[in-house]
Amino acid sequence: MVVTFSPPSPDVAAAISQRLQAETNLVYLPELPESERGGALSAAEAILAWNLGAELADEGHLRQLGSQRLIQLLSAGADHVPFDRLPEGVPVASNAGAYAEPMAEHVLAMALALAKRLPQNHAALSRGEFDQQTPTRAIAGTLVGVLGFGGIGQASARLFRALGASVWGVNRSGRAHELADRMSTLEDLDAVLPGADILVISLPLTRATRELIGRRELSLLKADAILVNVARAAIVDEDALYEHLERNPAFSAAIDTWWQEPRHGGSFATRRPFFQLPNVLGSPHNSALTEGTLAAAAGRAAKNILRALHDEPVQHLVDRAEYV
Repeated sequence: MVVTFSPPSPDVAAAISQRLQAETNLVYLPELPESERGGALSAAEAILAWNLGAELADEGHLRQLGSQRLIQLLSAGADHVPFDRLPEGVPVASNAGAYAEPMAEHVLAMALALAKRLPQNHAALSRGEFDQQTPTRAIAGTLVGVLGFGGIGQASARLFRALGASVWGVNRSGRAHELADRMSTLEDLDAVLPGADILVISLPLTRATRELIGRRELSLLKADAILVNVARAAIVDEDALYEHLERNPAFSAAIDTWWQEPRHGGSFATRRPFFQLPNVLGSPHNSALTEGTLAAAAGRAAKNILRALHDEPVQHLVDRAEYV
């Protein structure tokens, strides 16, 4: 069993060891000499990865894969996996739902901040303006459209409904769900958008969802709608969103995931000056990172690996056809 990343904290390492140490020989790839890494990968029955594309950037390492029972991701998203270079026979499982509760809290916090105009009022006060005339908004009575009704979407729906909002969920099946007043599929997106006071994006980034929300879709939203994206930035067209925010000051957006993030030595940047707009609220892709969350997610991922090793049904298998 190979872990392709160094645990970011002792509690993450403990969560992995607690589940797997007694069941398999646990090897951390970064701790091995380069000359031994290929052999460890080829011999591994299962692999636990965080960002597989970066951790196994070496083509030689990718060629060592093919006989594993499972590649398990610590991340909920699978858009970073190089499926086009990965042997077809290797199953990949995401860690879907592992971060749902803290991310739902973040979604609600961002939506409340914009509904209550906290960024705008803070900026006005800093300029010496005491604006008591511009009304804020209540969550009660609003309709929240949730694109992606998996773990994050359901946890978000639960919090919004507790405040008196109605929920229109969107997923693959469109089947009724106890946490939604109405359910649809993405084929009904044009019906969902005009009714939503708040639009929450919690979809995976796939071929079908890349730039799903563009100029036309933004134009269908209410003039004073609130958009909250905790999924992947590329689901929304960056230029279209900036221009819509600039033209429609009553519209607002909360963005947790960005088009260019500082991963593996890169830098954070926006092509458009989002932070000059008063109707934007940003966070540094940290909606999932509450204390203990990564350790719990690691334990959950390890449990799924045990299912594979015990020939039990594995959860959250990824359909690579959605990505290649």
